[in-house]
Amino acid sequence: MTRHRSPAALVGAATETAFEITFDGRTLSALPGQSVAAVLWSGGVLAWRTTRVGGRPRGAFCGMGQCFDCLATINGRPNRRACLVPARPGDAITTQEGEGHAGLAV
Repeated sequence: MTRHRSPAALVGAATETAFEITFDGRTLSALPGQSVAAVLWSGGVLAWRTTRVGGRPRGAFCGMGQCFDCLATINGRPNRRACLVPARPGDAITTQEGEGHAGLAV
């Protein structure tokens, strides 16, 4: 008799409880350990920044923190690399426009 086990069962992994974050006011489901970029991707969001010149959309490119295409405003802090920041319950992610400092008191 052949036993069929999932990869998660083979390594003894247990799925942790999902939590919610928001992106531009839209609620997205996240799992512990996911980066903000991974949560956005899984929610169908492919771009969360616009370029300084031309306002062109950008999202994750390298996925490992070497480029700066995935910059996002996370909990009011601009210029965070979404591929490196772990999602936390209640995080508020907003589209970053240009340099990310519009509307911020400097």
